[in-house]
Amino acid sequence: MTAPDPITIWTIIAGLAIGSYGLRFVFIGLIGDRPMPPWLLRHLRYTAAAILPALIAPLVVWPTATGGQPDLPRMSAAVVALSVGLITRNVLAAIFAGAGTLYGMLYLLG
Repeated sequence: MTAPDPITIWTIIAGLAIGSYGLRFVFIGLIGDRPMPPWLLRHLRYTAAAILPALIAPLVVWPTATGGQPDLPRMSAAVVALSVGLITRNVLAAIFAGAGTLYGMLYLLG
């Protein structure tokens, strides 16, 4: 694999920085001094709950450790974490149960 061109890397970094600033400016600069409509506040309430699954799902379905191939330890850890979370309604219990399952399955399956 060849190293990417530095101009390309800096163009991507600058584009992401401008996009990130623009997203924040819309809410803080343009809407910051006005009350938001109730329908928008209702949708924004679920943003924090969507972050964790959005970060975890690619690591379960396309794990880097296995070259992008799904495997039993990660899938079973995701199922256990989801089940424990739904049953107990406790985020920490779900995280620890999923982590324990992942490390246990990795130990057992090598």
